[in-house]
Amino acid sequence: MKIKDTTKLVSRLRDVMNAATYTDQPLKAIIIPSSDAHQSEYLVECDLRRAFISGFTGSAGTAVVTQSEAALWTDGRYFLQAEQQLDSNWTLMKMGIPETPSIEDWLCTVLPASSCVGVNPLLYSSSSWNKMKNALEKEGHKLLETKQDLVDEVWTNRPSYPCSDLIIVDQSTAGSTCLEKITNVQQMMKDKEVKWTVVTALDEIAWLFNLRASDIQYNPVFLAYAVVGCDSVHLFINQSRITPEISSHLTKSVTIHNYDDVIPFLMDNCASQKTWLSSNSSEAIVSSIYSKYRHMSSNSPISMIKCFKNESEINGMIKANNQDAVALCRFFHWMEQEVPNGQVTECSAAQKSFEFRQQEQDFVSLSFQTISSSGSTGSIIHYSPNPESDRVVDVNEVYLCDSGGQYRTGTTDTTRTVHFGQPSKYVKECFTRVLKVSVLGMICVNQSRTELRCPFESGTFTLIDTGSCPVGMYIGNSERVVSVAADVELKAGLVITDEPGYYEDGKFGIRIENALLCKSAETPYRFDGKQFFKFESLALVPIQAKMIELSLLTAEELAWLNNYHKKCRDVIGSQLQKSGHNDVYDWLIEQTKPIM
Repeated sequence: MKIKDTTKLVSRLRDVMNAATYTDQPLKAIIIPSSDAHQSEYLVECDLRRAFISGFTGSAGTAVVTQSEAALWTDGRYFLQAEQQLDSNWTLMKMGIPETPSIEDWLCTVLPASSCVGVNPLLYSSSSWNKMKNALEKEGHKLLETKQDLVDEVWTNRPSYPCSDLIIVDQSTAGSTCLEKITNVQQMMKDKEVKWTVVTALDEIAWLFNLRASDIQYNPVFLAYAVVGCDSVHLFINQSRITPEISSHLTKSVTIHNYDDVIPFLMDNCASQKTWLSSNSSEAIVSSIYSKYRHMSSNSPISMIKCFKNESEINGMIKANNQDAVALCRFFHWMEQEVPNGQVTECSAAQKSFEFRQQEQDFVSLSFQTISSSGSTGSIIHYSPNPESDRVVDVNEVYLCDSGGQYRTGTTDTTRTVHFGQPSKYVKECFTRVLKVSVLGMICVNQSRTELRCPFESGTFTLIDTGSCPVGMYIGNSERVVSVAADVELKAGLVITDEPGYYEDGKFGIRIENALLCKSAETPYRFDGKQFFKFESLALVPIQAKMIELSLLTAEELAWLNNYHKKCRDVIGSQLQKSGHNDVYDWLIEQTKPIM
């Protein structure tokens, strides 16, 4: 990976910090988070401030620059990437490692007495702000809001904000009209006795208004805020985007405002009335409401509705995953034919998988940058190939492909790890251990209806972390409301991914990922009438048999695998035949033949 020389940028940023043009006092440190004004995971190019100033391009991390030091905090997914991208100006802080200090602890250690630390309040969540503020004040320091983002002052060629066309999602796909969704939110507000709800998350706004766009790569969302009142709805957006068709879709029930007018609106209309705010909202938004009127919640009312899919959305997700499976079967069939020729690289493989998806009906875009990794690059968990790092896919190495698509009916995210030669016994054991934790580990809630240990009852919350995250319906491959170990109840309609993995630095990576739908389950005993649920895999892509060490599988696990492959054969095989892909159909039959 190419290393960016940040020497001049960091020096100029320190000059801006000293000038105190955008703060009341000179700053001894500046915090640069990996977020935008909506705390999005994926950002428009002009919001990639942390990547610009540090050179580290991973999606998660926080940079801190003092007058003499610069440090970057990121999690285990990005340790290797950060080590390869950061230049000598930066110190990598590995989050989750016991000896790594938190940002606030580090600042309190390195700062001189009575220092001022600055951060753009639009880019910092309210919960993070309060935690940092309290920690700094305890040691005699101050956390100050900057009136302008200081990185923007040194980013002389910063791109402008996008303004893509808005797309209407029809009711047959969404399952509910915009007005019906608004009414549901207003009913939740009534139950909580709140007058206003402020919506800052872009995926929630897109879902609420049944609109999509392409402002952010891989995410069909648009830059906007929404404020829902008991008897009014307000959308803050670049008004040039509201065409007559969009206006008709929104109806007169939605009042349109300029995007930048949201905070003045909140201060004038909502500041002294009980207002529902997500704790993930920015400090700039939250501080516009007087503290005694804030109804703070980790989840907004919209996030708690939209993560549980209705019947139309579930059918759409099934359709999207089936289309995606066709594309992936064509891709892996092509890889098996071409990799032995020695001409396929990580980049060309990623491009080919994209081309197969493009040929599927309703395909809109990828849902994230394809992770196409061979051998050692597979150990970089969120590695994506580029011309500088591109390498040939070798028949003697493990190949990992994590990819997904945005379709007009749903979003997909599937990972398969394969070998185009003969995997070693050690690799097979590693793969099989991951497989047992992954889909096969779900047997306890998927398979047998005769054993009491199988389904889980209503009121069960997410407890075990195998890398799970929820998947949206033509919005995003990672919805923020649910993460494993969160306080969200598992119940019918929830779609999550299950994606455990094993990674050996410099050698290989293994990950198996399926999208799972939570469904109602019948049990032989009623247990006082409690409702039980189970998971069903939406992703129907074969698991490579030659990567499996069969001696490690139980009879029950092997039966599950054979049943899963039969479903792949029946559902995806039928679609391949209808599409005329007979050679891929023959490949699928071979890949899914029963394992004895």
